[in-house]
Amino acid sequence: MKKYINILFICLRLFLGGMMIYGGIQKFSKPSPSPIEVVKKAERFSAPEKENILQKVLYINGAKQTGYFWELLGICEFLFGLLLILQGTGFIGALFLLPITLHIFLFHLFLESDEVGELMNTGLLFAINITLVLKEKDKWKHLLWIKPV
Repeated sequence: MKKYINILFICLRLFLGGMMIYGGIQKFSKPSPSPIEVVKKAERFSAPEKENILQKVLYINGAKQTGYFWELLGICEFLFGLLLILQGTGFIGALFLLPITLHIFLFHLFLESDEVGELMNTGLLFAINITLVLKEKDKWKHLLWIKPV
C-alpha cells in the first residue's frame, strides 16, 4: 500500500510541476501590450454588466505593464515547477510554489467566480500543493514548535 501512495505522490508532483512549467512558459508566449492597447481593450468592457471582465483585463494587463512582474511570475512558475519535478528538490519546489498556487486560486475565486470549472481546477492545484507540503511535515514542523531550552 505504501508503494502505491508513493507512486500517487510522484504523479501529483509531476502533474503540478508540469502545469507550473507550462504556465511559466506561456507567460512569454505573447508580447506585452502597449498601454494604449490596454486602454482600448478596457474601454470595450466599460459597461456595468461587464465590470467583472474589466477587472480581469486591468489586473492581468497591469501586471504585464510593470515590465517585470509578469515575467518574474513566469520565471518563478517555471523554476519552481522544475524543482518540484526533480527528485531531490521536490519539497522546496512545493514550498516555493505554495504562494503562487494560492494566488492563482484566489484570482479565480475573486475575479472569475462564475467560471466553476476554472475555480475547481485552480482549487485542485492549490490542494495538491498543500498536500505535497504536508506530506513532508517532518522536515519543517520543528520550525513551528520550538521547545524552550
